[in-house]
Amino acid sequence: MKWIGFLSLLALSECLVTIPLTKIKSMRECLREKDLLKDYLKEHPYSQAYRFIQKQPGVTYESMRNYLDLYYVGTVSIGTPPQEFKVIFDTGSADLWVPSIYCFSRACVRHTVFNPKRSSTFQATNRSFALHYGSGSMTGFLGYDTVKIGSLVDRSQAFGLSKTEVSKILEYGAFDGILGLSYPNMALTGTTPVFDNLWAQGVISQNVFAFYLSSREEKGSVVMFGGVDSSYYKGELKWVPVSRQGFWQITVDSISMDGRVIACEGGCEAIADTGTSLLTGPNYDIFDILKTINAKMTSTGEYVIDCSAINTLPDIVFTINGFRYPVPARAYIRKGLFNTCYSNFDDTLSHSTLWILGDVFLRLYFSVFDRANNRIGLAPAVA
Repeated sequence: MKWIGFLSLLALSECLVTIPLTKIKSMRECLREKDLLKDYLKEHPYSQAYRFIQKQPGVTYESMRNYLDLYYVGTVSIGTPPQEFKVIFDTGSADLWVPSIYCFSRACVRHTVFNPKRSSTFQATNRSFALHYGSGSMTGFLGYDTVKIGSLVDRSQAFGLSKTEVSKILEYGAFDGILGLSYPNMALTGTTPVFDNLWAQGVISQNVFAFYLSSREEKGSVVMFGGVDSSYYKGELKWVPVSRQGFWQITVDSISMDGRVIACEGGCEAIADTGTSLLTGPNYDIFDILKTINAKMTSTGEYVIDCSAINTLPDIVFTINGFRYPVPARAYIRKGLFNTCYSNFDDTLSHSTLWILGDVFLRLYFSVFDRANNRIGLAPAVA
C-alpha cells in the first residue's frame, strides 16, 4: 500500500507548473489604517440583495463576491502579444474577468486594462454580463483570447471585459481581476472555465491544482497546476470527497474546543475557498464561538479580543471525514494596529448554513483540488 501511495504522489508531481502568489495587504486593513473602515462598512453592509434585482433580458447575471479581506494575487497574461494582469485565483467562483479600455470607472482608471485592439488573437462577442454584490456592481461583455498562466497556454478562452466597475473594493484593491477555479456549472452559461480548458486542451498532465498559502512572508505562496509538489506539506494527504459540485463543497463532522462541540453539531457543509480570507459561517454558530472566546463587538461591527488570548485560548478543531484539523488561536486571532487583536471568524453569510474555510484555514493546510476524483486533499503546510 505504501508503494502504491508513493507511485500516486510521483504521478501527481509530474509536469506540474507552479505560479507564485504575492501576499497583499487586505482592503480591510488599508481602510482601517486610513480610519475609513467604519464609514465604509456603514455605507456598504454585506448584502445578498443582488439575488432580487430585476434582470434585464439578454444580460447574464452572476453574483459577485465580497473581496474585502483578500490577501493573495498572481499574474496571468491575456492576448497576443501578452498583456499582464494581477488576479485572484479564486476557488469560490468560475469565471475570468479583467478591466478593459472601454471602462472609465475610477476602479478601471486605477488598474491595468485590457486593450483588445492590441491583440491579434482576440475574438469579440455581443454578449453582455452583469455582476452585482453587496457593495457595488460591474458590467461588461464576453470575449475570447489566449490566456497564459506561467508556461501554460490556454487558447480561445472565454473571459469578461468590464465596461463599468462601481465598487470601492475594485477601486482600491491590489488586483485587476479574478480567475475562478470552481466547477464549470458555476461559470457563465455556455462558457468553459480556465482550468477546464487547460485540461481539455491537454496542457496539464493531471486534472488537479493545489495551493500553498504562506502566512509569514509576502512571497512564497504558490498555486500549482497539473500536479502536486510534496515539499510544501508534511505527512500524508487526507482526502475528503466533494459533497456537492459547484463550489468545492465538503462535509464537516463537527467544530470543537477542548473536546466539546461548539458548532456544526451533527455535521454541516463547508466550502474550501481561496477567495475568502476569514472563517465564516452561520450567525448562530459564529456568535456562539465569539462568545466562547470572549470577543467583543466594536462600533465597526468587528470583534476584538485581548491579545494575550493568543497564548491562552485552545485550538478550535474542525473534524472532517474523521480527521482532526486544529486551528490554533494564533490563526483565528489576528493582530492589528495599536496592539488591537481581531477575531478571524465572521458571520457575513448569515443567510446561509454553509461554512467557508478561507485562507485562515488554508494557510495551515496545504490543499489539493482533485477534479479527476472530485475530492480535496489536506495536509499540514510546511512553515
